Order: sequence, then C-alpha cells, then structure tokens
Amino acid sequence: MIERSEYLRKLISFKDKKLIKVISGIRRCGKSTLLELFKEYLFKNGIKKSQIISLNFEDPDNEELTDYKKLYEYIKSKLHKDKQNYIFLDEIQNVKDYQKAIDGLYIKENTDIYITGSNAYFMSGELATLLSGRYVEIKMLPLSFKEYLSSFKEKSDIHSKYRKYLENSSFPYVLQLKDEKEQIRTYLSGIYNTVILKDVVQRNKISDVTSLENIVKFMFDNVGNSISAKKISDTMASNGKKISNHTVENYLEALCKSYILYKANRYDVKGKQYLETNGKYYLVDIGLRYYLLGTKFVDFGHILENIVYLELLRRGYEVFTGKVYNVEIDFVAFKDGYTEYYQVANTVMENTTLERELKSLNNVKNHNPKFLLTMGNHK
Repeated sequence: MIERSEYLRKLISFKDKKLIKVISGIRRCGKSTLLELFKEYLFKNGIKKSQIISLNFEDPDNEELTDYKKLYEYIKSKLHKDKQNYIFLDEIQNVKDYQKAIDGLYIKENTDIYITGSNAYFMSGELATLLSGRYVEIKMLPLSFKEYLSSFKEKSDIHSKYRKYLENSSFPYVLQLKDEKEQIRTYLSGIYNTVILKDVVQRNKISDVTSLENIVKFMFDNVGNSISAKKISDTMASNGKKISNHTVENYLEALCKSYILYKANRYDVKGKQYLETNGKYYLVDIGLRYYLLGTKFVDFGHILENIVYLELLRRGYEVFTGKVYNVEIDFVAFKDGYTEYYQVANTVMENTTLERELKSLNNVKNHNPKFLLTMGNHK
C-alpha cells in the first residue's frame, strides 16, 4: 500500500475538528485506500475498532443502506455516547439524498465524519447549501511521480520509470499489474468506461454517446492546447458531425465534473484579470490518453505540461494559463497570497526554443518567482 503522505497529513490535521471531511476525486484514484491508511493511524493512536463505523456504497452488501433514512438509523444505533465515533462513508453519491443523513449525524455529539465521492455532482446543489461552512474538501488525484517511484525498492533508471508512469498510468492499482500491458489496458478500459458511461452519460442523460466519445478523443489529443467550444464544434462539423457550441460546453462541463478533465482558465498578467475564453484542459491521467489514442504523434512538451499542472494542483496552487501582452505563459500559480510563473518545454536544446520560452517569462515585469521546467533526458 503506497503511503499517500500528503493527503494523510491533511486528514490527520482535521481529525476531531467539527468539520465533515470530504475526499473527492476520480474513481480508483486511491480514496478508499486513503481511508484505510487513516484508520491504521487511528488504531495506532488508541482508537478502538468499535469506535469506527465504515461503509462502502459500491459494496452490494450495503445496498439496503442507500436509503438515507435507513443509513441514518443504522449509524445512529452504532454510536457510542461517551466516546468519539469515526464515521467513514465511501462513494456516498450512491445514497440518494445522503446529505440529509450527514446533516443529522453532524449535529450529534462525538461524531467525526469522513465521506468520499467520485464526481463533482455530489458536492453541488443541496449539499453545498445544507452543509455550507461545515465541511472541508480534500481533492485527490492519482499518484504523483514521487508517489509512484516510492513503490520501487530500486530507485535507479528514473527516466525509464517515468516513461512507464506515463504510458502505464498513474492509477495506484496499475502498479500491482507488474507492467502486464494487456491487463493494464483492461483495467484502464474499465475505469474509462465506468467514468464515461456512469458518471457522464447516465448522470447527464446524454443520448448522443458517439459525439461525446469524439469530443473525449479530441480533448485527449489536444492536452495543453487553447480550446474553445466553437473550435471543437467546427472540427466535428468538418468531419461530418454537427454539434452545437452549447452541447459541446455541456459535455466539457460534465467531463470536468467527472474529474477526468481539468480546466485551467486564462489569466491576464498585465491586466490582473481572469479571462473567459480559450482555457486549456488537462487529463487526470496520461495513461488514459495512451489507452485511448495509442503512442503515436505524442507532443511530449504538452504531456510534461500536463504532469506539471497536476503537480501544482497537488501542492495546493490555484492554477491558470497566463497571458501577458500577446505572449502565452503556461501557468500562473497562486498560493497563500503569492504568485509564481511556470514555462514548460520538453527540451530547450535549440537556442530559438530557449529564447521563445524565456521571452514569455521575461515579459512579466515583476519580481515573483519564475521557472522554466524541461526534461533532462532526451533518449
């Protein structure tokens, strides 16, 4: 079991605080494992098993408890009056109106509540209103390269491991498949189909699944490019498939809410304002791109850009794609009142490439930190 130390540290810091701990992220990114790691921490620190109530709503054995009233009554019957009770509810979005049960448990004494969900819908609407100010969200991603590397006893040949991290996937369970390509493809196929069909198609009642899949392929193939709904609509129209800008926007929103895509909006550095148009989209796991599109015609600069974007999110930054005058900056990252600028390139061995990348950073006329990130190996 890989130690997800940063996420675990966050959970520990909120232990026994009167806040509902919400762990969100794409399916199979490690949310259930994180709960198990936290339970181990509790046991090591004197908490008894009888103080823990744990339910996973992907388990058919818990199907009867997907009625929020039955769930509430079941948990209430298990509570200790004189001890702290730790309540773990995994994949809570499978419980209709679950927020009502959570609210009822929250107001009771000696309850510390942890819930997970695999799409952004479970954190929208009534939950946000009903539990406003009562929860803290921990946004979880699949493995970082550092976490991936920690699973290997031998730390040499890092560049080879990095390529496998990209091609095989950053989903934790892939490491147990021991580089077995067909098994990995089958596993990724399961994740992809579940997310697309269950979290996107069923949730949004999408009837034109073919158009959705075409948009997914387009987005996977255009990681790190400035994208607009009109550009996608025009591209599909040129391929003989008409689709409105509004429908494209709805599909992109649904893909982001399933956590398979992340959008970086634009930020005008000079004007210090957020821009509405031509954001960039990044993929939660590059292995899914290889699964869907294969390994040909890969822009490794944009792949690296995707990895950097996710890492900035992991480190708690709010991340935008930047614009200063007519020059693009890959990332403008905000955290704790500070601003940093990042330019990403696979290689800057050519002088013209180096000059172009540095020009973007040099156009920023302030003294905030500026970084140029490249790969150090070009085999």
